[in-house]
Amino acid sequence: MLHVKSIGTPLVLLLALLAMSGCEQAEKSAQQMLNQAAESAKEAIDKTNEAAQQALSEATGSEGSDKAGKPERDASAQDI
Repeated sequence: MLHVKSIGTPLVLLLALLAMSGCEQAEKSAQQMLNQAAESAKEAIDKTNEAAQQALSEATGSEGSDKAGKPERDASAQDI
């Protein structure tokens, strides 16, 4: 019976270490997924903004203002 107790403590410690390393891996995976989702959302916002600007230019008939306004949109997108 003494033999089982001496194995029990290292086993509990080993399981705790495995659980902690599993949590770290899950955290890294979740962070990676969040980064990918944020990048996809940014791309979708940029494409929507581009399409809206193009539609506005076509509706107003001004092609030149679209090119002049583009650097401002890029700067504001970086602030977010």
